[in-house]
Amino acid sequence: MIQNSPVPTSQFDEVVKMIVEARGRVFRMANTALIDMYWQIGSFISEKIAHAEWGDGVVKQLAQHIATSIPEVKGFSDKNLWRMKQFYETYRDADEKVSTLLRETSWSNNLTIMGRAKSVEERGFYLLLCKRERLSNRELNRQIDAAVFERTMLGEPKLSPVLREIAPSALTVFRDQYVMEFLGSERFTHENALRSALVGKMKKLVLELGKDFLFIDEEYRLQVGNSDFRIDLLFFHRELQCLVAFELKMESFKPEHLGQLNFYLEALDRDVKKPKENPSIGVLLCKDKDNEVVEYALSRSLSPTMVAEYRLCLPDKQLLQQKMKELFDDETVE
Repeated sequence: MIQNSPVPTSQFDEVVKMIVEARGRVFRMANTALIDMYWQIGSFISEKIAHAEWGDGVVKQLAQHIATSIPEVKGFSDKNLWRMKQFYETYRDADEKVSTLLRETSWSNNLTIMGRAKSVEERGFYLLLCKRERLSNRELNRQIDAAVFERTMLGEPKLSPVLREIAPSALTVFRDQYVMEFLGSERFTHENALRSALVGKMKKLVLELGKDFLFIDEEYRLQVGNSDFRIDLLFFHRELQCLVAFELKMESFKPEHLGQLNFYLEALDRDVKKPKENPSIGVLLCKDKDNEVVEYALSRSLSPTMVAEYRLCLPDKQLLQQKMKELFDDETVE
């Protein structure tokens, strides 16, 4: 008689993985088919109205006819049909890359981007962000509220030459400024309090950093010789395949801050990094910074480091948009 011996749960996990991956494929296929249908309906309505075959009232009649013909199907009110028309007209001249992104983005996210983004560039930016970060609609709205597009366009990350060389994609991974409005109105006077608050809001912190960041630990302990040292926040980044150490500073950036961070990176690479992983990256997150001082300090840094600042409130989007306009106007004049 065959005995039923215990089976490692790792074997069960393989089956769970198959189910999850299959469900993901089905969802993506269903979403693509849905977006294609909305596109075709929007195109049909647009063409009928453009050629004066239909008046505005016909769309309401169409909605009523759909509701009568297939009452079990929801989502085809006259309001939604007008949205499909707008969707088609907004993107009908889009290039192939954007057209692909549209079909990889949920309808709710497409509507949010179409309604809130102000330019072709901004729409393309958030479509790509939705794909990379797999944003829910709530997360997407938060990123738009936080002016991620404007901040990205206006502030290139301040990276050391070594970091630019060993990880070119770091320019798209890191930001010049991080917004942490989710910490509320509290004002922090010590790095320990700020670190604890960030750990308590880790899900929201990772949304701001980017979902490829995997949290490892706070006050990560490094032992060098007979001394112990602590890294404020340690992450692993999936795309860059490396450890990322964040050091928090409650003051403006000072060049001497880099010395401490360089030491931590050396210790991580010698004692913690796995052989197949890339060199560790260090991020100084300061209350504010003088970009010229940062440039001088990073220019001769031999470590893959960068300097960013944090804000505890949402940025003024109108002010950022005005700065962008002024910047583009200046470039046009030149």
